[in-house]
Amino acid sequence: MGKNFTFYDDGFDEDERRTRRSREIAVLGATGSIGKSALDVIAKSNGALRASVLAVKTSVAKAVELARQFQPKFLVVVDENADRTPLGALPRKTKALFGRDALNEVVRRPEIDVVLNAIVGIAGLDATLEALDAGKTVALANKEALVAGGALVMRKLEERGSAALLPVDSEHSAIFQCILSHCNPDVSPQITSDDVERIILTASGGPFRDWTREQLKSATVEDALRHPTWNMGAKVTIDSASMMNKALEIIEARWLFDIEPDRIQVMIHPQSLIHSMVEFVDGAVLAQISPPDMRLPIQFALYGAFRKQGPAKKFDWTKAASMELTPPDFERFPALQLGFEVAKAGGTAGAALNAANEVAVDAFRRGAITFDQIPELCRRTLDSHNYEPNPTLGRVYEIDAWARKEIEKWISR
Repeated sequence: MGKNFTFYDDGFDEDERRTRRSREIAVLGATGSIGKSALDVIAKSNGALRASVLAVKTSVAKAVELARQFQPKFLVVVDENADRTPLGALPRKTKALFGRDALNEVVRRPEIDVVLNAIVGIAGLDATLEALDAGKTVALANKEALVAGGALVMRKLEERGSAALLPVDSEHSAIFQCILSHCNPDVSPQITSDDVERIILTASGGPFRDWTREQLKSATVEDALRHPTWNMGAKVTIDSASMMNKALEIIEARWLFDIEPDRIQVMIHPQSLIHSMVEFVDGAVLAQISPPDMRLPIQFALYGAFRKQGPAKKFDWTKAASMELTPPDFERFPALQLGFEVAKAGGTAGAALNAANEVAVDAFRRGAITFDQIPELCRRTLDSHNYEPNPTLGRVYEIDAWARKEIEKWISR
């Protein structure tokens, strides 16, 4: 862990926070599960937060409905070939923009305070880099940006001292909260690598945590989508079932917290109440515990790591609760090993793994491969790609494109 953790400073003192204008939010991926939760947080913020930009890939009709409710300044449709017919019902004050360039331009606008990036896949990498380059606070739910381009993102963050990167994934938000709670700003606003022994990512285990390797071979798409705890999009839910989601989170944690992969552990926690933990060198372990509700980590990020009343679920302390923790089975879920390997390798390994997984999940959903072949095909792609330790952004995209074509060849065979 080479860098210090520091308190996030939004640049306002307490008087300014009480009297300033609404915090202007750009919600990228507005119609997805994270986007919807973010908009619920915004709607219940009593005007402290405002959705100034809504961005979607193709869901124009749903986006227009949201625009009529939230009255944003801009609605960005990334896919320029998407059906524009529903835009006739767009509020007059909302301007429609189209294409990836328009998205990259709008996140740089001076009035935007926070860019919530909930775009699925490597498609979110450009917007993250553009927002950081403009000195924005990025509330990052798009883990693939760090998986594929972690070094590029962290370098951009370091170059732009006014920018900030706050995690939205429940696990990484939990780690961030545990680290902040350990700091005493009156003594030192920093926590160094000498304080932390390891971080522990928790995983629900998904719908297949008790399945055998033989059973996994016959798992259907419907089986994989029956997540016992979280309500997420199809791709992320299948990633959770294969434990690839946790593999990607291992890589994400490696970059976010600048920590060696051998100081990251995973524990299966079916109740999804402990969202992750930090073990300190003296043996103390701090955990962030709350009912499973993405609105809590989203709100924590949108307010710049300040706590406010919000819509997230709270514990009912009149009822009993149990919290189990068990080590994962790497043989049944080989995706986890891929996560540790890629976190250690860095370079282009993340781009190759992420692209292969996106294609493999899509192939599984359309019945072209079996569930257990997802990590197998990811392994083949990772092992056969032309690894580079310090890729440019262009090279990251080249590896992404190569991996997609390569895995499609194997699937077609």
